[in-house]
Parts: sequence; structure tokens; C-alpha cells
Amino acid sequence: MHKLPMLVTLLTLVSMILTGCGAPVRTRVAPAAPAEASAAEAPEAAKILRLNLGSGDVPTLDPSIAEDGTSLQIIEEAFIGLTYMEYATATMKPGMATRWDAVDNADGTQTITFHMRDDVPWVRWNGDEVETVRTCDGSADRMVTAHDFAYGIERNLNPTNASPYAYLWGFVLQGAADYNNGVTTDFSTVGVRVIDDATLALDFIAPAAYNVQIAGLWIGRPQPRWVIEGGCDGALPARGERWTEPGFFQSYGPYTMSEWAHDSEIVIRKNPFWPGSDAVPVAKIDQIHFSMLDEAPALAEYEAGNMDSTGVPATDLDRVRADPILSKEFVMTPAKCTSYYAFNTTARIVSDARVRRAMSMAIDRQGLIDNVLMGAQMPAQWFGHPGVAAAPTMETHPDLGIRFDPEAARAELQSYLDETGQTADQLDIMVMSNNSGTAQRVSEASQQMWATNLGLNVELVNQEWAVYLTTTSGPATPQVFRLTWCYDYPDENNFVREVFASGGGANGTDAAGNPSGGVMWKNDTFEALVAQAAVEPVTDARRDLYAQAEEILVDTDAVIIPLYWSSYSMLTKPYVQRPSDAAALHAWDILPH
Repeated sequence: MHKLPMLVTLLTLVSMILTGCGAPVRTRVAPAAPAEASAAEAPEAAKILRLNLGSGDVPTLDPSIAEDGTSLQIIEEAFIGLTYMEYATATMKPGMATRWDAVDNADGTQTITFHMRDDVPWVRWNGDEVETVRTCDGSADRMVTAHDFAYGIERNLNPTNASPYAYLWGFVLQGAADYNNGVTTDFSTVGVRVIDDATLALDFIAPAAYNVQIAGLWIGRPQPRWVIEGGCDGALPARGERWTEPGFFQSYGPYTMSEWAHDSEIVIRKNPFWPGSDAVPVAKIDQIHFSMLDEAPALAEYEAGNMDSTGVPATDLDRVRADPILSKEFVMTPAKCTSYYAFNTTARIVSDARVRRAMSMAIDRQGLIDNVLMGAQMPAQWFGHPGVAAAPTMETHPDLGIRFDPEAARAELQSYLDETGQTADQLDIMVMSNNSGTAQRVSEASQQMWATNLGLNVELVNQEWAVYLTTTSGPATPQVFRLTWCYDYPDENNFVREVFASGGGANGTDAAGNPSGGVMWKNDTFEALVAQAAVEPVTDARRDLYAQAEEILVDTDAVIIPLYWSSYSMLTKPYVQRPSDAAALHAWDILPH
């Protein structure tokens, strides 16, 4: 789901947790009541859920700048959007908006007006309990309004905040790209209009089925202006970027953050003031404790009874499947995510498409799945996941994309070597990944395939997750880097266009339109195809346009190496009850057993 970018975390576990799947609950036993206390006076046991986010700190809890799965796991529980995507059924549900009206305008644009609920207060953790935030004069609760949503969009687009996800609004919202690129400093030129406290209108560049889906994403969530910038005539100091720290953090969704021990644990607690709805009910779990461990120690904690759900490293899959107890707690299910290597197409050596194509064809994707991952992954011949709207499938486009072909790979590389007068062992190529166990094992297997099939001596480098996100999106992007993308909303537009079109999530540009990070690539034919497909109303025609764009991306220009379409391998304790092991759930959906 969320990068899903949107850069999704490379950990299978974190991807699973990000979309809310596998979130269990444990009932903790309260301390014994004094002997003289009656049974009626005994405190009720708190329902506590213990999960793992993977190694490394959560990069941010600020919706305006978040881009990765670990951050979004917390944000999705604490801030509810205008709309809510029910991922199990891929249908839109009311979030903070109870209904919305879409109007296609005569000039080819679209306006969607969202009618919001007015009964949701801002809350904070005061050190002892969750309490409502009061207005400046203390006379009433501070309620979430359309002004808060407009402020959240403005912060996402404001270039001073350098949001890595502002490009998404730029693709669809009128005036958003110019404001984000500094062409104008007047936010009133952006298609965001507050009609009244409970009504927000968004003006889109063109009609599209996914406009209402984008409107519900975290990039449009409210943030507490009075905390960030200060307020109440100076009585509230400006916290700036520190507003997400414990003691300052305010939210309004089913949970709010109470503790954050950086690099160790983050805790969210049930918000008793969230009124609930059919789509986003009142939370049934009192506390959720997120650890920050790599896969192997997290599994050890699970087996010791200290964690309620965890991913399973590939190295332990056979043991888990054979274990009479663990096998009953194990579930494996496909995920609408794509794992891939991306090339900095401006970097030395890999600036040549023949080298990139050779490295792609040298990867035995099925062998990688069978011998390293050992899960329910599928070899990926292109980028977009076949399960999302308008994406090519193996049935509709069986010959699309790129495959394992070591002979053709050697021919491509030899053409480059002959032209440049080099040998394969002279090529200096560095491949970077994050430092999770799965990421490193995939990189080591790929390194061996490049050595065996091409004679390349590839250097492997890894970084901690938050650092890695910065490295792979800035001007010092490495030659080759590995990422996983899970959809923000289930449409091929969210894959091929919003990630790799110029200015997209993995293809940054600066205010002048120059490459600034990621793959740093532009192909005019590709740009035209994905722009046309974005507004094409006929699904089959859209799919064919995206297929042509995919061919350019993965073969003609070989900008990425698609590796596999992902799957989840999870263990969940038997005292956890959830509607479906395969469904994508948020924590508020989890039931105590």
C-alpha cells in the first residue's frame, strides 16, 4: 500500500506491518489488587500489541514529509485522511469526509468537494493519559477542520519543507507544481479551497478515478499549526520540526503517539476521543509497542513470547513450516509490491543502457526466489504489479519486459566493453541497499550472479534505513540502489508514472526541472505515454499504453531491474483474532481474542 513511496521499506515485515496486516494483540495481566479490594475494583487488563518495525529509527512522524513504510505505519493510525482506502477490497471509504461530490468542469478540469465530520477533536498524551487539546481561551475542544487539511497540503507543497512526496500533488492538483517549485509563493493559486470549517474543495488538473484516492493519502493530512508555528498570541511557542517529538505531538485518529525512544521503541495509545465510524472504528487495542529490530532478533523475541507478530526471515522459513506449533501461526500471502534495483543513469559506467540491460538480464529471478527468498514471490518482468488497475498482466502481455538471459546479457556487456576498450573486471560498480537481513541476502545473491554471468566484480554497500532514504534521493545517488514499492492506491499510474516520470518519486528534479536525485532519467516517449494513460477512460487502452511505457522503462532504456513481486511471510500468535490473514488491516481493525 503505502511505499507503500511510497519509498517502501525493504523489509517484508515492515511492508506487512505498514499496510496493517498481521497486527495482533496481547492481553496483559494487571498487577494484583490489594487484598481488601473487591473484585469489582480490580483494574481491567490493558490490551497491548507488540510489533516490530525493522532495524533503524522511524524517520519521521510528520505527514508532510513522510515517504517510507515505517513512518507511515504510525501516521496511518494517528491521522485519518478525507477518504480511506480499504485495501482488502480496493474500495474507497469515508474517512474524515462523510461524502464527496465530483464535478467535471467545462475546461477539462475536475473539482471534488469534501463534506467533513465536525465531531473529531485534536488530542495529546499528557504523560499520564490522552486528553483533548483546548482552544486558546480554554473554553472548548480544538476540533479538526477543513483549515487543518488545507494547512497540511500547504506544508507538503511548501518548498522550504523539501517534502519528497510533494510531486504527487504536482501531478494532479491545479497550481501545486508551480507552488512547490517556487514559481509562485502564493498558496491561493493552488487548487485548495476552504468553503467553511467542514467543507474543502480540491481542484484537479483532469478527471481521474484516482483523484479521490490521492486526496485521502497522508500528504493531505492535517498538522497542528499552533504547535508547529506557535499560537494563542505567543502563549504557545513554535516547535517547528520538533513538533513530532513526545510531549509536543498532537493528532486526532484512533491512536496517538505517547513515547518514542529513538532507535529502540515507539508507543502509540488508543485515543478515547476518536468517535469512530463504520470504515474507521474505535480502536480495540489500548497500546501498541513497536520495536526496531532486524528480522532474526525479532523472530527470537516472538519465539520467546515477547512479540505478538513478526516477519519470518527466508533462512527460517523451512524450520517454521516444519514446526508443529509455529506452522499453525504462519501465513504467507502475496503483496502488491515490487522489489527492484534502480540505476542512476547519469553515473559512470551505468550511464550506458547496454550495461544496465546486461545487469538486468544476468539476474535469475526465479533462482533468487527459490534459493534466497523461498517465499510466495513471483519473478517480475516489469515494474507495475499485475494486480492493480490498468496494469499489464502475464495473461494480457506475456512477452512484455525483461527476463533472465545470460547469453544476451554477455552480448550487451561485450558491446560496451569493445567500444570502450575495457574488460569486465575493470568496471568499478557499487550497489547500495539498506542494512536489513533480506536486503543484504538479495544483494549478495545478485553480486554472485553478476560475477558468474558477466564477470563483474560488484561492490556492495549498505546503510541504516533513514540514512539510506536520503542517500538514494539526493544528488549523490549511488550507481545502483535497491528499493521496494508498494502501492499508495491500486492503479498502474501510481507505479510507472508517479515513480519514474520526470519529477516522480524515484526520479527527482529541482525547481528548474533539472535532475536532482534518484534515477535522473527522462524519455519523451515514456513521458507522453504515461501522461496519456493517466487520463484515458478505457481500461484496456490504458493498459496498452502503460505496457509500452513499461517496455521503455525496463528494457529499451533499462532504467531499473525489476526483481520480484513481493509476498508476506508472517507469524501471528493464536490469541489474536482478525477478519482475514490475507487482508490488509489497520490496527483499529484488530480484535482481542
